[in-house]
Amino acid sequence: MSTPESQPPSEDAASVSKKAAKKEAAKQEKLRRRQEQEALAAATRSLAVDDEQDPLSANYGDVPLNEIQSKTVEDVSRWTEVGALTNTSENRSVLIRGRAQTIRAVGKNMAFVVVRERGFTVQCVATVQPDTVSRQMVKYVAGLSRESIIDIEGVVSVPSVEIKGTTQQVEVQVRKLYCVSKAAVLPINIEDAARSDAEIEKALQAGEKLVRVNQDTRLNNRVLDLRTPANQGIFRIQSQVGTIFRQFLLSEGFFEIHTPKLIAGSSEGGAAVFRLDYKGQPACLAQSPQLHKQMAICGDFGRVFEIGGVYRAEDSYTHRHLCEFIGLDLEMEIKSHYSEVMDIVGRLFVTIFDTLNKTCEKELEAVGRQYPFEPLKYLPETLRLTFEEGIQMLKDAGIEVDPMGDLNTEAERKLGQLVLEKYGTEFYILHRYPLAVRPFYTMPCHDNLAYSNSFDVFIRGEEIISGAQRVHVPELLAERAQACGIELKTISTYIDAFRYGAPPHGGFGVGLERVVMLFCGLNNIRKTSLFPRDPLRIAP
Repeated sequence: MSTPESQPPSEDAASVSKKAAKKEAAKQEKLRRRQEQEALAAATRSLAVDDEQDPLSANYGDVPLNEIQSKTVEDVSRWTEVGALTNTSENRSVLIRGRAQTIRAVGKNMAFVVVRERGFTVQCVATVQPDTVSRQMVKYVAGLSRESIIDIEGVVSVPSVEIKGTTQQVEVQVRKLYCVSKAAVLPINIEDAARSDAEIEKALQAGEKLVRVNQDTRLNNRVLDLRTPANQGIFRIQSQVGTIFRQFLLSEGFFEIHTPKLIAGSSEGGAAVFRLDYKGQPACLAQSPQLHKQMAICGDFGRVFEIGGVYRAEDSYTHRHLCEFIGLDLEMEIKSHYSEVMDIVGRLFVTIFDTLNKTCEKELEAVGRQYPFEPLKYLPETLRLTFEEGIQMLKDAGIEVDPMGDLNTEAERKLGQLVLEKYGTEFYILHRYPLAVRPFYTMPCHDNLAYSNSFDVFIRGEEIISGAQRVHVPELLAERAQACGIELKTISTYIDAFRYGAPPHGGFGVGLERVVMLFCGLNNIRKTSLFPRDPLRIAP
């Protein structure tokens, strides 16, 4: 029989213990911030007195507002970017601007400040010098708040030992330092937000407790979270994806269009739309540019693409769904077969992957330090499988799926594993989907009306692209729309666009955020959305 002392604590007791621990942690955090604010205020008061007695006070201090209100025009070429500071800069006088990432005083005669600019960091040293740096200046530097924006004039030196914790292996010997924008006490530390799970676990095993910044805290303080090296890398990679997408398609004879996001009906059908009042008329936000990019083809544009906002009112609380995302969309005339669209998909994405691997090495490395991932495996010529072949692979592996239904998330992942094992690729196309699981504007197959001229594209076992040949015959289009429960009057102008002669055509749409998430092996799409919008979040 167990004694009272040996019995495990009750759930209520554990709950109370957790609440008490959270309360104590919040109390300590509040105390830490108050102490920081008091220390900063004390340093400011002390400096105000010291400045009156310091003959070198012109070499440091807070920049007055009127000096940063575009008072004078200066030659910007005299500024040097932190990322450009290398060994070749030795003995050069430089002027840099960046954030005070860390500040450390060493006695009264020396202070170190690590300056960060767009992910690059350099160590700057303020040492007491008779004609340039006073003790009061060192004290001012030591009293700077983290993340304040500062200007530094100094001379570059190359230390004999490796500098740990900075990207640039040089130092700047400070001659002048001015604070352009003073940062308040931070709700989260950038160092904490930049740590990997592996670092935190390793510290725990060593008996050291490091702060883990959870996702909601990050998103609530997104402006600070975006400053981490990983996030700097993620959104530069995202920018590159959009740029490569545009450049590749322009080189293939496409041109860019901009379609309306306010529409009278739902562009995809169904109820998952954001409805609104448009001057007394019912309207909604576009779920995709689908209908209008097809209308552009009917207007003899031939080959078009768009990069723009997409809105979905689905209550999807998953790692890969958002209510608003950036869509990369394409539409093109087809001469004979919908494989022409798949040809573009394959070459486009191989170009994107090749270019990212070549031009974003530093960014990918920064992402990998915080969120380790294996480089994406893909083939020079993109693998294509029919939907029936994919179903058969799953069946052969003992996975039962509906041969005429859509694949669920689990089946998609399993098929991705099987494809990787058999073909050595994590990027492939699955085509000829059952017609019943595709949108109303999808063209049925010529040889079996139960299937369609459609395709999905997968990365690491997750779907990123949905595409197809479109129905360009108005009578068939109206029939398909009614079968899918769409009121014809809401898409009458769309159907009418095909009554005056429409070429066979097809296209696809892909979410930019999802491409970056899967290429970088990230576990949540909110990491690749600048300011995510999901069913629970509409701010910041």
